[in-house]
Amino acid sequence: MQIRSAEFVKSAVSREQYPDTELPEIAFAGRSNVGKSSLINTLVNRKRLVKTGSTPGRTQLLNFFVINDRLSFVDLPGYGYARVPAAIRKKWGPMIETYLRTREPLRGVVLIMDIRRVPGEEELRFLEWLSLRGLPCLRVITKADKLSKNKQNQQLARIRGALATAGGNPGLHLFSSKTRKGREALWSAITDLAGGETTEAT
Repeated sequence: MQIRSAEFVKSAVSREQYPDTELPEIAFAGRSNVGKSSLINTLVNRKRLVKTGSTPGRTQLLNFFVINDRLSFVDLPGYGYARVPAAIRKKWGPMIETYLRTREPLRGVVLIMDIRRVPGEEELRFLEWLSLRGLPCLRVITKADKLSKNKQNQQLARIRGALATAGGNPGLHLFSSKTRKGREALWSAITDLAGGETTEAT
């Protein structure tokens, strides 16, 4: 996928602060430290468009980006074991829910999960919430390079089994930011989710 431009637009915590745009929008969600920022950077061929770090909870706002002047990405705060004050964590739920429930340009969500961890209650509840509201979701299993091919297959079977209770599309996208495995396939799925031609092919 040819990326001509990828720019940070702004951060927001409330509807009044969202960018005024009609571009199709894709949100990225996942547990803290799951590799969400690295995945977005890999998709757009940038090393530091989205800040990465070893400390969970680095993303604490809704961060908006524009890709090729034709598509908007939104990096949502991570959930789970983020080492941030409880008062801040309590604000994340309503902030994310308000965005997902009210954002008109939103076309779907990319839910990112670490291949080394079987999805838990948070992922299942999130998927059920999206399904109830009719929001499409791409399920991405990242950090594929951390396991051998055999271990990947074993873990993917466990992940599929855990996610089966949440219903919806059981398809999984295997991804690695290190090797770029799955990048083109994920871009194709994102393009379809966004409604068609959003970027130029190489």
